[in-house]
Amino acid sequence: MGLDDLDNLDNLDDFFPVQEINTDNSAKSRDLEFFRHIPVKVTLEVASVELPLGDVMQLHEGAVVKLDKQVGEALDVRVNGRLMAKGEVVVVNGSYGLRILALQDEQALSELGSV
Repeated sequence: MGLDDLDNLDNLDDFFPVQEINTDNSAKSRDLEFFRHIPVKVTLEVASVELPLGDVMQLHEGAVVKLDKQVGEALDVRVNGRLMAKGEVVVVNGSYGLRILALQDEQALSELGSV
């Protein structure tokens, strides 16, 4: 079938077959189980600031840059760059740890947890 034949098509389904989507929730649950084992990067973001490149180029050893968080304010917990929670730094057996203070999207996390 050439491009000239497209004008003669009465039913586009002949040219673009429709695929059925499985809406079975049990199959969806089984499919999500696979994702539980995929590693993701969890980052605790203390604070940040946006600076012009010229200011960054003038930084020197001992320079102080004021950030956008106050002392004691909850820190951002990011998973693959997406904000997921607010937390704080703790020390566990001599290593830094993370205490979750508030989840940003509890519904999304609870749906993953029910798989």
